[in-house]
Amino acid sequence: MTRAIQTFTKYLNSKDLKLTKERKAVLQEIFLHKGHLEAEDILHSLRRKKKRASRATVYRTLDLLVDSGMVRKVDLGHGHSHYEHVLGHTHHEHMICLKCGKVIEFSDKEIERSLKQMCKKTEFKLTSHHLQVFGYCRDCR
Repeated sequence: MTRAIQTFTKYLNSKDLKLTKERKAVLQEIFLHKGHLEAEDILHSLRRKKKRASRATVYRTLDLLVDSGMVRKVDLGHGHSHYEHVLGHTHHEHMICLKCGKVIEFSDKEIERSLKQMCKKTEFKLTSHHLQVFGYCRDCR
């Protein structure tokens, strides 16, 4: 958690922003969980813990965390965004079951290698990417 706080503080300082207690609470909440969270999940959890943060603050802080590269915003096919912390984690992609909603995380060096080759071939500077594969898991087929 200390690394996350230090990294976020450094990012905020670069934007002439401060690490308020509300921003810190959002940061801590998202880093407590390993899975994919909705902004509303974070808001409700903070309220259960009697920590003050408005809905707007949660959403703005999540935007800052995404912009900082510490959190990834993903579309899991539910019509709204989910967030996962990625600081210190290896890059991964998602397979999402259209029936049960199960999310399978995976990493594939060949996909990464192909993407880098395509970017090099087209002289495209890659800054980030997200791959979501939608289909049906073994149980739902």
